Amino acid sequence: MDGDGSDSPVTIKNIERELICPACKELFTHPLILPCQHSICHKCVKELLLTLDDSFNDVGSDNSNQSSPRLRLPSPSMDKIDRINRPGWKRNSLTPRTTVFPCPGCEHDVDLGERGINGLFRNFTLETIVERYRQAARAATAIMCDLCKPPPQESTKSCMDCSASYCNECFKIHHPWGTIKAQHEYVGPTTNFRPKILMCPEHETERINMYCELCRRPVCHLCKLGGNHANHRVTTMSSAYKTLKEKLSKDIDYLIGKESQVKSQISELNLLMKETECNGERAREEAITHFEKLFEVLEERKSSVLKAIDSSKKLRLDKFQTQMEEYQGLLENSGLVGYAQEVLKETDQSCFVQTAKQLHLRIQKATESLKSFRPAAQTSFEDYVVNTSKQTELLGELSFFSTGIDVPEINEEQSKVYNNALINWHHPEKDKADSYVLEYRKISRDDEMSWNEIEVCGTSKIIQDLENSSTYAFRVRAYKGSICSPCSRELILHTPPAPVFSFLFDEKCGYNNEHLLLNLKRDRVESRAGFNLLLAAERIQVGYYTSLDYIIGDTGITKGKHFWAFRVEPYSYLVKVGVASSDKLQEWLRSPRDAVSPRYEQDSGHDSGSEDACFDSSQPFTLVTIGMKKFFIPKSPTSSNEPENRVLPMPTSIGIFLDYDKGKVNFYDMDQMKCLYERQVDCSHTLYPAFALMGSGGIQLEEPITAKYLEYQEDM
Repeated sequence: MDGDGSDSPVTIKNIERELICPACKELFTHPLILPCQHSICHKCVKELLLTLDDSFNDVGSDNSNQSSPRLRLPSPSMDKIDRINRPGWKRNSLTPRTTVFPCPGCEHDVDLGERGINGLFRNFTLETIVERYRQAARAATAIMCDLCKPPPQESTKSCMDCSASYCNECFKIHHPWGTIKAQHEYVGPTTNFRPKILMCPEHETERINMYCELCRRPVCHLCKLGGNHANHRVTTMSSAYKTLKEKLSKDIDYLIGKESQVKSQISELNLLMKETECNGERAREEAITHFEKLFEVLEERKSSVLKAIDSSKKLRLDKFQTQMEEYQGLLENSGLVGYAQEVLKETDQSCFVQTAKQLHLRIQKATESLKSFRPAAQTSFEDYVVNTSKQTELLGELSFFSTGIDVPEINEEQSKVYNNALINWHHPEKDKADSYVLEYRKISRDDEMSWNEIEVCGTSKIIQDLENSSTYAFRVRAYKGSICSPCSRELILHTPPAPVFSFLFDEKCGYNNEHLLLNLKRDRVESRAGFNLLLAAERIQVGYYTSLDYIIGDTGITKGKHFWAFRVEPYSYLVKVGVASSDKLQEWLRSPRDAVSPRYEQDSGHDSGSEDACFDSSQPFTLVTIGMKKFFIPKSPTSSNEPENRVLPMPTSIGIFLDYDKGKVNFYDMDQMKCLYERQVDCSHTLYPAFALMGSGGIQLEEPITAKYLEYQEDM
């Protein structure tokens, strides 16, 4: 059981990073093997599960930080330990279910099964290697005898059956010849004792004797006969041991045989790292030089512009000052007026005329300036406003020289958001990139959100887990080798106001196969204006009309917020869309009115849902009319009911948002995610997506952007 590694301590010392737990970042202690084949300390599994439990029960607690696998918690209480170890435990679960655990090694959620921790194998092989490493690290630290009287002697061997270490004398005393204990298995001194036989964690009295190839884990014969591995392919333990050991030995021999090649590649990598360091520093210095040149140009232009502004300001102020001095002279007891008053005191006529002539011309000029006051200069500096918009845009696009790699362009027509976001872009074939990086971020008024990055090999990507009722910006850049192109123009998309509700058309409840044609996928319905409609047209002569053909979703809604979308074909004559309660649908579908008065039409309002007479009442259905490429907003007492205000162009895609708990339904233009109409609805019964058609028309449900078409419905 000691293995071959005990005589090669140097090798043992070199594998430390393989012996570190990914959660606590310390040497493994009683490691358990997760279904993803990664190992983790037994105590770390408990701590992480306790952290998740506390996080769910108290989001604001200090122990709810799931992003820190090294979190150290106080000693867990016994009731929590029992709850975690108990088979079938799962947070927020009152019934036995599987336990989902986030593996810190691969960062994926793994299913621990109904038995939780009790269903995991202990990695005894890894434990043994860790113990060898500890011994190699301790070197001179001895393992003392467990049975000696104080002071204990240094042990010389350990008994795997007794799980104790002994000196030579104590071993002879407790393992006398001729007894059963003399047959015990012993190894060199160790503190790592493991059972000689692995027992099945599912059936604790059964030993492991087979290997499940599908689950990649050892099993017992009861697991194969009637357990979780009944239909799985298994092999004998000896066969699995032989096969896996041969593969591992072959791969190890290959790596050892390539040692010189690996050393050569390591040397090459060291040279590449040094070259990268030098080139990076050179590129950094060149970038600093380029920016300093830009700063110099900006400083020069700044100085020139400010000098021009200052010169213009000084010239204008001088003109204003001269004009002000002229006007100051017009005031009494100052300047021109004072001088004129003194001239008037002259009594000699000849002298007065000689002086007054020139003075009168000056007074006359001043009088005219008073009558038509005009400032000597302009106060506005509109001609001196610096226009930097073009330069700002160019600086914003400042990037590395791409050596010919064009900027990829996001295809706005093929990109959309529904339950997830689908982003498509195209790139010239001559500049085909090795990879792309798609960046996206949530646009918030309060905070500047950072960009999330996803590396993509193709030219499209589905982005999941976007927040509802939010706005996101998307952009993409191309990589060819180590060269990066500038980012594309940003695409702004708005997410729906609620989770997407997936359903199909119901082919049984009220479906009229004479007038309606449903495709095999049950996500598209067409109304056929054929021979039957022409026959029904005879009733029009006597004041009757043909009723709407209803079709509903196959799943009802009893709580929560839901959103779904669809497209109405442009050629459709009359289509009604919305929601209706189960009681109202039974009333409509049980009493088909193929020939009734138009005054009692189902959606005209005269049967408890009037748009004209019952504005404020909460009705058990809400339908809006779409047809002839128009969207008709129902009449309302709070807004203009003029036809030009109620008729809008028909959106390419229409969304419906139902808030069952608040009793409210909204109709959206999916292109802009803009609400077109809102109405209260009675939610006392189950509500269904409802559609109605008359004449030629077609409705296509929007397909969720996911590989599993009915994923949401299955979760429900």
